[in-house]
Amino acid sequence: MTNSRRRLIGTVVSNKMDKTVTVAIERRTMHPVYKKVVKSTKKVMAHDESNEIAEGALVQIVESRPLSRHKRWVVEKVLTVTEPLSVEVEG
Repeated sequence: MTNSRRRLIGTVVSNKMDKTVTVAIERRTMHPVYKKVVKSTKKVMAHDESNEIAEGALVQIVESRPLSRHKRWVVEKVLTVTEPLSVEVEG
């Protein structure tokens, strides 16, 4: 059974909080006068129960009840996983 909750796809830009990730949602719309494609970005906070999603990962989020003052979204699934860059220090 499907529900009528909104689902959006975005990129994780921050995972510094406990069980919370910040997801950037990018929209592309046509400017009404100049007919140029304009990108607009909105950042939302989403609940991450596993606390293991890395920055740069592409995720699908779904609407939920208010979980805190700013959280109204939950990470439904991780679409692509990015490996964190490993920095080797010689010395």
